[in-house]
Amino acid sequence: MNNMIHERHENPSAVSPLSSGETTGIYLETISLIERLHRHFLEVVKSELDRLDIRDLNSVQALILFNIGEEELTVGELTNRGYYLGSNVSYNVKKMVENGYLLQERSKHDRRSVRVRLSDRGLHVCQVLSDMYAKQIAHLKQGTFEEPELNSLNASLLKLERFWSGVIDFGLRT
Repeated sequence: MNNMIHERHENPSAVSPLSSGETTGIYLETISLIERLHRHFLEVVKSELDRLDIRDLNSVQALILFNIGEEELTVGELTNRGYYLGSNVSYNVKKMVENGYLLQERSKHDRRSVRVRLSDRGLHVCQVLSDMYAKQIAHLKQGTFEEPELNSLNASLLKLERFWSGVIDFGLRT
């Protein structure tokens, strides 16, 4: 199976009509690519943090900061957004509060709930990522991807997300 994935990756134009075995290989390749792309993207973020000598923040934490942005959220709301693959959001929030990237306060209405927002230091990291995205978009526009290709890719990924959500919510029915 891994050979099928490797061969397709090396020569994507050598695709014949889909048989059941090929569909399995393509599906497994898709899953593998999503995982690998996520890891690569985390490395891209880490590289940017290292370049700016930001050593007390990891790439997942930086993405949490970016996704909070100007908002004020509870830890539960962050967890429900679910963008932080394999991470413990509560632990990361605690570390970012300790390192001065987040400010937290107990909710006035529910003392069990803690709300977080970015400090000036957190806003700086948010701006760093925003600038990084802008540079990446400028490079993409130089010919790596055209906007229709990205739209098509996003549409396909959204369909896959809906499929997986259905599997989680309803299981596979024959």
